[in-house]
Amino acid sequence: MSTIVNARAYLVDLEVETVRTDAVQSFLKQETVFVEIDTDDGLTGTGYSYTIGTGGGAVLSMLRNHLVPRLVGQDAAHIEHLWMDLFASTRATTVGAITSLALAAVDTALWDIKCKSAGAALWEVAGGYRKDVPLYDTEGGWLHLTQDELVSGAVASRDAGWGGLKLKVGKPNHREDLERLLAVRAAVGDRMDIMVDANQSMTSAEAIRRARAFEEVDLFWLEEPLPADDVAGHVRLAQSTSIPIAVGESMYSIAQFRDYLERGAASIVQVDVARIGGITPWLKVAHLAEAFNVSVCPHFLMELHVSLVAAIPNGRYVEHIPQLRSITNTEMVIRDGRAHAPETPGLGIDWNRDAIDNRRVD
Repeated sequence: MSTIVNARAYLVDLEVETVRTDAVQSFLKQETVFVEIDTDDGLTGTGYSYTIGTGGGAVLSMLRNHLVPRLVGQDAAHIEHLWMDLFASTRATTVGAITSLALAAVDTALWDIKCKSAGAALWEVAGGYRKDVPLYDTEGGWLHLTQDELVSGAVASRDAGWGGLKLKVGKPNHREDLERLLAVRAAVGDRMDIMVDANQSMTSAEAIRRARAFEEVDLFWLEEPLPADDVAGHVRLAQSTSIPIAVGESMYSIAQFRDYLERGAASIVQVDVARIGGITPWLKVAHLAEAFNVSVCPHFLMELHVSLVAAIPNGRYVEHIPQLRSITNTEMVIRDGRAHAPETPGLGIDWNRDAIDNRRVD
């Protein structure tokens, strides 16, 4: 038994590392919500989740007023029990982003303790399939970048040996999107995977029209073309195009993924460990996707997702968007175009405590 003797939550604001824009928004800052849990055997687990600019205070309030007080005296090893107990205690706000983000901060802290107690890295404890995974770049593909900037970024990613790159789409005229995509394809050649992301900006009819136009680019996937709750629209789109449809970053429950997979509305699952509620439900979604012979390519949080993608047999890609460098002592290891999962016990993120304390806003 590893009894929880103390737990605390706090909020840190992180500036964005580069200008990031898509079809519907700009990434203004990362509100990072931390949870730290101490046990009677001397272990401390650190977990976190995030928002891209708003709502962090609401997540922190949920943690401090409702979830964290329920942890003291509990066995940190009983992760499933604790997750379900916290979930049940917030029935009035589930399923939803605020509760899921709060649960994720607790759950990742508990997994940090679980791995440290076992003396093993997260990628091993969560499954241990392989040590390294393919990487694709998003930082060179933002919507505000010029066509020349897109091309130069894509060529740099190819020359670094990365397997893929992602470009944002959603220009007012679909021909401008297509011209940009074709320019990148011509620059990088046929062997590099090109993904595109519409950030839920399209109507069903427009998504079908643009997907047909984009087919000549030979895309690896079309991401979030429609609002995440429009399952029927994604079904129609998937049936109308040869481009695989990727969804998941804006889903907050296992059941949502089940609906998409059962109806053939998703070919790529992009489950986000923060938005699904932690590592515990993330793994359930990943195994569900495996049952449908669907790959997992999670959204954002590369420092954490590298270990989870390495843990499972259907993990396909990790998304490269660095955002924690200002509060960590080390960076994710990249060699030969592949991201390598940390080998240290725990989540494998080497937090810079002084930098974190300097950015606390609560």
